[in-house]
Amino acid sequence: MNDHTPPARPHVRLTEDGRPVREVLTYSRRGSRFGPRQQRWWDEYGERYWIPDERVDQPGFSFADQFTHPERPLIVEIGCGIGEATAELAAGRPEANVLGFEVWRPGVAECCGRAGERGLDNLRMCSVDAVWSVQHLIGEGRLAGLWTFFPDPWQKARHAKRRLVNPTFAHVAATRLAPGAEWRLATDWPEYAEMAREVLDAEPLLEGGAVERWPERPMTRFERRGVREGREIVDLAYRRP
Repeated sequence: MNDHTPPARPHVRLTEDGRPVREVLTYSRRGSRFGPRQQRWWDEYGERYWIPDERVDQPGFSFADQFTHPERPLIVEIGCGIGEATAELAAGRPEANVLGFEVWRPGVAECCGRAGERGLDNLRMCSVDAVWSVQHLIGEGRLAGLWTFFPDPWQKARHAKRRLVNPTFAHVAATRLAPGAEWRLATDWPEYAEMAREVLDAEPLLEGGAVERWPERPMTRFERRGVREGREIVDLAYRRP
C-alpha cells in the first residue's frame, strides 16, 4: 500500500482532486449475531484465521505475510458463505494459500471453524471489500486462481450496478491472474450466467465460457437448495492465456 492508496475502511474512492466518494458495493452486510457453534469457533479459531479489518490499512500490509508460508501461490475466493467449499478446496491444495473474502461475520466464524478443525495452515479470511482488495493489494499476475461461487445476482434492475461481475472488475481480475490461472464461477441464476458470459467474453485478457460442473467444487447447502427449487446450476471457467 502506498501514499496514494485510498483507505480500505470505509470503502471509498477518491476523485481526481482527492475528494472521497462512497463506493457502490457488491454486497450488503447482514446481521452479525453468532449462534452457539459459531461463537465457539470464533473464540477458538478467529484470531488464527481472520485478518482484522484495521490491519489492512496498516503501512506495508501484505496478504502474503498473513500466511505461515508467504511464498506459496495465492488463490482468492470471493463470497465464501459458511465456508463449505472454501475449507475443502483449501485442504486439497496444501501447496497454495487460499484467501477467502466474506463480510457476513457468522459466515467468517464458520469458515474459521472448518479450517481449524482440519488444522489448515493455508487459509485466511478477510472481511474488507474484495473488489477494493484485489485492485489495491494484489499485484498483477500474482493470483494462481480466483473463485466466485454463487455471487449475489442483484436481480432488480436498479441493483444491477452492484453485481460483482462487471467490465471494470473483470479487467482488474484478469490482470491479477497469472498466465494459465483460471477464474472459476458458478451461479444458479440463468440471467446472471448470461450476463457474466457477455462480460467475460468481452475481456481480451480472458478466454473460456460455460463448462461442465467443476468436480472439485463441493456441493454446498446453498447449491442443493437451488437444485431443489429447480434452478439450473451454471459453471463458468475463464483462463488467462
